[in-house]
Amino acid sequence: MHYIGLRRVQRVIAEIGGEYRFLDLPEPAEFLMPGIRWGSFEHPLTPAFWVSQAWMEGEPTSTSFQLGKTLVEEVVLCLLGGHGAPAEVGLAAFARVREELAQDDDALLSRERCETLLLEPLMINGRRIHYRFARQRAKYLAASLRFLKLIDEEALGDIDFRDSLGRLPGIGPKTASWIVRNRRASEKVAILDVHIVRACRIMRVFPERSDPSRNYRELEARFLEFCHNARARASVMDSTMWGTMRKMSKRLLNRLVDPTGRLDESLPLFKAGRGACQEAAAAEGTRPREAEAGAEAEGNLPIPA
Repeated sequence: MHYIGLRRVQRVIAEIGGEYRFLDLPEPAEFLMPGIRWGSFEHPLTPAFWVSQAWMEGEPTSTSFQLGKTLVEEVVLCLLGGHGAPAEVGLAAFARVREELAQDDDALLSRERCETLLLEPLMINGRRIHYRFARQRAKYLAASLRFLKLIDEEALGDIDFRDSLGRLPGIGPKTASWIVRNRRASEKVAILDVHIVRACRIMRVFPERSDPSRNYRELEARFLEFCHNARARASVMDSTMWGTMRKMSKRLLNRLVDPTGRLDESLPLFKAGRGACQEAAAAEGTRPREAEAGAEAEGNLPIPA
């Protein structure tokens, strides 16, 4: 714990862009939002933890999140990669459809052709994987490609753009928000998939029984308020939560949320760069615990709200 003037703060030290930088956060007991304390940044899944991890990702550019070169490609990728499809499966399906679209100047595919492309097994890490709900997705994909030409992306603000995309077949608020975030690095939308919702429930930013399918905009407003109060970019926070939570095993997550024994599994983001950072911290007069040891120690502690 450090002091700035008479105020106690938590100091986070990280190597970013080849140099050591510092982030000062309020002390753990301070409130970030009504009923929600910052918690300690070294405690996994607390608000301070997520803010520090998002900060380490650095500042995004307008193209940081783009996965496709055009709006058509981004829509195809997000439509095929959503609805519970693993990221690797969605990317493989997208690559196949993109090759087909490259041969069509109008960027249109028939429903039958989309079915053929999606029904053929995908090769992922040497394994043949079948794309789930191929016929349904083919129907949505063909129709969305047709109606997408009616959307004037340049004339729309982020929210109106999201709403227009949400009227395409098979695209709801989550997928539409994903497209807008990717295209514009938007801070006005949130991609509330299962990983983000779970992380926000653990922090109590979202109620325990929150359901984006019923009240997406209300939960999105809560997420954006959380990011605003934390002075964190919503686009980066969303991406950081998703990338971290999806790598956690169910066993590790259960131990972090409801610790009953020692933790013998380290967090994904705690594996790299720990040695040099510890030396820099020591030089600044701080003594944070080693990353993996810290993760283990927290297995026996309740996560502060």
